[in-house]
Amino acid sequence: MPDPLYAYEFDEPATPPPLADREVAQLRASLELVKPLASDLTVYFYAILFQRHPEVRQLFPANMDVQRDRLLRGLLRIVDLVDDPDNLVRFCSRLGRDHRKFGALAGHYPAVGDALLDTLARFAGDRWTPQLGDIWARAYGVVAEVMNQAAEDDAALGPAVWEAEIIAHRMRGPGIAEITLLPRAPYPFVAGQFASVETPWQPRMWRHYSLANAPREDGTLTFHVRAVDGGQVSPPLVHHAQPGHVLRLGAAQGEMTLDPGLDRDVLCVAGGTGLAPIKALVEQVAKSEVQRFVDVFIGARTADELYGFDDMLRLAQRNHWLSVRAAVSDEPIAGLNGSLPDVLRQFGPFHRHEVYLAGPTEMVTVAAQSLTRGGVRRERIHHDPFDVSALEAALLPGRIHSGAPA
Repeated sequence: MPDPLYAYEFDEPATPPPLADREVAQLRASLELVKPLASDLTVYFYAILFQRHPEVRQLFPANMDVQRDRLLRGLLRIVDLVDDPDNLVRFCSRLGRDHRKFGALAGHYPAVGDALLDTLARFAGDRWTPQLGDIWARAYGVVAEVMNQAAEDDAALGPAVWEAEIIAHRMRGPGIAEITLLPRAPYPFVAGQFASVETPWQPRMWRHYSLANAPREDGTLTFHVRAVDGGQVSPPLVHHAQPGHVLRLGAAQGEMTLDPGLDRDVLCVAGGTGLAPIKALVEQVAKSEVQRFVDVFIGARTADELYGFDDMLRLAQRNHWLSVRAAVSDEPIAGLNGSLPDVLRQFGPFHRHEVYLAGPTEMVTVAAQSLTRGGVRRERIHHDPFDVSALEAALLPGRIHSGAPA
């Protein structure tokens, strides 16, 4: 299935020559060596980068805490994939396309590379050698080349960001808002994907939210946003945003999409605002010429958290191919009580279905385990990360679509 980013097919850059096994081992050993110092390492990296190249500071948010964490996660992912060239190219290509929204330019890559190698050398201490420096330089060179080429190719297809005006804002439950936007230019996406969002209240701080609709003729987009305690982006979106405010969107991402070539029945499991992409997938099935049945299970701890259930029930009443059930784990409600694994076992088996999971990490993990024990093949279970730019997105089977502070 092609990468659905932008809903276009991309030609990935050529697969780079692999490092020798001993070089891969040295690369990983050096990263393990500095991992216990990760907090100080990332602070030092950005300090020298901004000192040497103050012009790049404007590309980053005022609060760098999340960005420092992403740097480490990016390094870990790249090193994890360094002996898997095909997936390394896929990851770095997505990373390069995603970095367009930050204003990253080709000239920034050498500056970042120099700061990175100097930082690793400082924190590796006596273990750092010219040979290790050469290995890291070659590995980073491949990453930078692939990212830059992907960004250049992407620039020929569409903008780096889309401005979108809020045209409707309503509360859907305690701390949950449904926000509908009208982009000022067509925004391409596929049902089940998510978008990075920047608000006027926290410039250059991007968070990721799933689209709650399949593509519409009027081009509008709907998101479900939960105000996270301590979050810097979601509380203003839920409690202060109103029609007329303008947000910025990065390109759509994610692979939790329907394969139009398959006609298997579909199982969807949602928890919290994970209902958003599930709702989009159901809408897409309704538009599809492929006939299939869809079972939707919505999990929550309490009835107050079970937002959107009535809407889905009404949709099921109008469509014979759709069934909707709820599972409330921490509150006794007649007919709805039970944990998601228990309810899935009760109404299964689902080994003939394509499965889509969206919600908190724990819920997705437990549901996936329950379904695989029930005979569902692992490759038929789809779930993407949340707070996931390409930076966090896993490229191998086992992607998780989960909530994160926003």
